[in-house]
Amino acid sequence: MTSMHTWQSADEVDTAIGQMADQLGTVLAARAIDRPLMVGIHSGGVWVAERLHRRLGLQEPMGQLDISFYRDDFTRIGTHPQVRPSDLPVPVDDRHIVLVDDVLQTGRTIRAALNVLFDYGRPASVVLAILAGRDGRELPIEADVVGLHAELEPGEQIKLTGPEPLTLKRGRVDPDSHPAGTDFDADPAAHSGNGPDDQPQSQTSSDASAHGNHHAHGQANGDANHHASDDGNGRDKGPTSGAG
Repeated sequence: MTSMHTWQSADEVDTAIGQMADQLGTVLAARAIDRPLMVGIHSGGVWVAERLHRRLGLQEPMGQLDISFYRDDFTRIGTHPQVRPSDLPVPVDDRHIVLVDDVLQTGRTIRAALNVLFDYGRPASVVLAILAGRDGRELPIEADVVGLHAELEPGEQIKLTGPEPLTLKRGRVDPDSHPAGTDFDADPAAHSGNGPDDQPQSQTSSDASAHGNHHAHGQANGDANHHASDDGNGRDKGPTSGAG
C-alpha cells in the first residue's frame, strides 16, 4: 500500500527553486563561472533545471541526461520501460556544468550521471544542485546547492510530482506495489541513462540502449568503476520523479 501526502506545495517548491537560483548565482560568481552549461537528470531533475535555467537567464540550451544503463544496479533491477534519450546540445569538454536533480538520497544517480557526462567529454568542473536533500547516503556525494532538507522517519520516501505544477510528496511506499523503475527515492531503478562514448557531442543518444547495455555489463564485471562517483534516485515514470 502507498500512503503519500503533500510535503511541499507548488508555491513552496517554487520558493525553494528561487532560493536555489540565488545560491547558485552566488556559487557561480565565487568561482568566476559566467557561462555554465545546465544539465538536468530525467525526469524530476529536468523539471527543476528548466525553472533554474529561466531564473538565471542562461542563453545556451539546456542538456538532459537519462542514466538508467549507467546505474551500478542495472543488472539487478533492469531498465525502466520509458527510456529517454540523453541530449547534450554542445560539447562538454572544458565546460563548467551545473548538474541538477530533484532528490539526493543514496548518491548513486549522481554517480551514474557523472559517468554519462565523462563519456561525452571532460568538463572543467561540475556543480551539483538538488531540490531536496535527505539522509540515506551510500556514496560520499554532497550537493553544492540544496533547496530543501528533509528529515524523514525510517521507511519514508520523497517524490516530486510534475511537471505542472511541481509538488513534493512524502510517505511510505510498499515496494511490492510498484515495479522497478517507479519514481520513489527508496527504489533506485528509474532514470534511463544513455551516454554513448563515440557519438558527436551535440547528438541525442538515440542508440544508447546498445551502448548502455555494454556499459552496464562492463560494470557488472567490475570494468567500469573508473569514472567519478555520484547520486542515486529512482525515477522517470512520467508524472512523478523520485530520489537518489
